[in-house]
Amino acid sequence: MPRIELINVTKRWKDFYAVENLNLVIEDNAFVTLLGPSGCGKTTTLRMIAGLETPTSGKIIIGDKVVFDSEKGINIPANKRRVGFLFQNYALWPNMTVYQNIAFGLGNIKEELPLIDFEVQTLKQLIQALKHPDKIIELIDDCKDKDGKVDSQKAYLKFIDNYSMSIYTAKRLYKIDVANAKDRMEEIISKLETKLQNLIQKHIKKGETLNDKNEIVIQNKVVYKERKLHQEEIDLLVRKVSRIVKVGMFMDRYPAELSGGQQQRVAIARTLAPGPTVLFMDEPLSNLDAKLRLEMRYELQRLHVETKSTFVYVTHDQMEAMTLATKICLIDNGVLQQYDEPLRVYNYPLNIFIADFVGNPSINFIEGRGNQNTDGSISISILDNLQAKFIPNKTFNLEKWYQKRDQIRETEIAKKKEKLKDKKYVEKGNKDVKFKYHIAKVKEEDDTLMKNYTPVNGDFVLGVRPEFIEITKNGSIPGEIFGAMPTGMESTMKIRVGDYLLTSVVFGGVTFPIGTMTSIQFSNNLILLFDRVSGDIITTGSLVFE
Repeated sequence: MPRIELINVTKRWKDFYAVENLNLVIEDNAFVTLLGPSGCGKTTTLRMIAGLETPTSGKIIIGDKVVFDSEKGINIPANKRRVGFLFQNYALWPNMTVYQNIAFGLGNIKEELPLIDFEVQTLKQLIQALKHPDKIIELIDDCKDKDGKVDSQKAYLKFIDNYSMSIYTAKRLYKIDVANAKDRMEEIISKLETKLQNLIQKHIKKGETLNDKNEIVIQNKVVYKERKLHQEEIDLLVRKVSRIVKVGMFMDRYPAELSGGQQQRVAIARTLAPGPTVLFMDEPLSNLDAKLRLEMRYELQRLHVETKSTFVYVTHDQMEAMTLATKICLIDNGVLQQYDEPLRVYNYPLNIFIADFVGNPSINFIEGRGNQNTDGSISISILDNLQAKFIPNKTFNLEKWYQKRDQIRETEIAKKKEKLKDKKYVEKGNKDVKFKYHIAKVKEEDDTLMKNYTPVNGDFVLGVRPEFIEITKNGSIPGEIFGAMPTGMESTMKIRVGDYLLTSVVFGGVTFPIGTMTSIQFSNNLILLFDRVSGDIITTGSLVFE
């Protein structure tokens, strides 16, 4: 499967930038989720890679082939990129059976394909099966009803599953009537072998040979020709993908006779049938109920492993992204925020927006102010003058971090000024604004004063995941149970600390009555320290109260 690379890809409509200067590498056999809020540009990104949307500028490479290059005028259409699509709407034909829906479109494929002698292929499969007549008889006996009548359709499916043959070959095998012709089996096989040898000799006379796949070979090279798929190939492809997604038993049913999950599987099978190198999915599970969505996530994981394809998956559901992806590409307002493995995005978000977007229940934000000590720790005042010490996991110099931050900002401003000098440059209308995090309080107050406050060096925001807030009798911070939502496996708690509300997750069947006085402590070394000026992460560490 191919590697996908996007280089400085931009898509805009007038001054609205759907995607801005996106650089991204999707590795071979990856499962990448494009994640972000509605309207952030994730679907536009997927459509540009697929060829359904033309970028304004940039370059896209799939495998070793440039499929789009604004400078060289290259724009290969979607039907030439050998990609598959799966959308929110399954778009199954209601008047077609499952088999017909999956096969739909395969008959129109016309491309350079190896020439295959399908009659030779069929004869070899028949001879191989007939050498073990007892197995054939046993398979047919399994298809008899209580009156001893054979269900031929079931017998065909038995042959297809056991011998990996097409329906057409299965019908020929069934027609031989092995049970009544067992005494003549050697004669039947001999006739088939003679026919097979005659066909092989015809190829030899033409200066051709056949390889193990029954492809025609001339001078040690497989002969290719632009042609359509043979009915044998179409049937084998349909049967193969139906087995992968487990819809083989529904081939004669119509979509209205299937559940939502079964319809989804049929849509996936139809997408896989042409053998796409990349599979694009745009919120394909959003129409399913919660339980079925969970089941289909497992199915997609298994499908990714079995097909060894590259999956690019669009979703705004961060839980879906976390559970499915090998890498998450988080986008906001058309700008890439972070491209990393799911647990890396969760445990080490690069900025406050990412920390807030990923995680359910949401992360706790706590504002603080402090200075770095000579030992590398940071003395910080939080939650209305509670004194604490932040101990970083890695040694770092806060002043140098500030200097690097300012240098990056100055470089960005200089680049922007250079762009503005170019008369062709269109300034972004949908401006990038600083993310406004939420501080939960018992009484929501007018934050006009806070909006007018300009953060300075020494202003921090701590990010604390709910599972890192431990309710304990011997905690460092006194609190009160303000709310409790038990779900069986865990309980989500709201704890009042002064005027502030903190969210905690307690695992196990434990809950507390509202109003219970308790205490809490921060029990992990993955507390996030953000710079309030830029919103960027500084480091991770633990928090000790003095």
